[in-house]
Amino acid sequence: MKSKRIDWVRFISEESRVSPILQLDKLAARFKTSEPVVRKALLRLSKRGLVEHFARKIFLNLLAKDFSGREIVGLLRPQSYVSLETVLRDSGIITQTPAIITCVTTGAQRAFRSNTLAIAFRHIAHELYWGFQPRRTLYGEYNAALPEKALLDWIYLQRKQGVRVEMDEFNFANLDAKKLLSFAEKYPRPVKYELLEALVNAGTAFEASKA
Repeated sequence: MKSKRIDWVRFISEESRVSPILQLDKLAARFKTSEPVVRKALLRLSKRGLVEHFARKIFLNLLAKDFSGREIVGLLRPQSYVSLETVLRDSGIITQTPAIITCVTTGAQRAFRSNTLAIAFRHIAHELYWGFQPRRTLYGEYNAALPEKALLDWIYLQRKQGVRVEMDEFNFANLDAKKLLSFAEKYPRPVKYELLEALVNAGTAFEASKA
């Protein structure tokens, strides 16, 4: 008996209301078929501009509206959170919007790119994997660093990469002073020194009683 023919265009149109993420293994199980069959169907749709291949077993449903891309971060690297330039921009610490979603992970460092989305993961030590909270979007949930943690992650990884730490144009006004200095104690000492120097140079006054 022949298997039931799947109307893939109709399926992704309906699925776009629920999720922008199409996973080969889950779709194969759902339709009781093989992953190669699903991949072939999605690649045909990608030629029509309806979906986009993003990672090994992941396609993006381009019919989904208001897809931020952040919903896929935990799928690519379970032990990860959005941080660095992305959170610094979200928090008003920097003004330039990064072209990619920047994250840290305890897993392997890697960048994922397609025509519509780019996500970069940088490796961080297990003992520095903290200081984030869950955030929700239309389609799901992801972890995002607190602004103070994102700044320290950025300093730490800039130094680790051997890149000069430049914070002349950073805006520190919206940061929690106590939290920032408390977090800094958990990083290598040079990171704290870089932070304190930047704050002094910026003329930022941190009151001990500031909430």
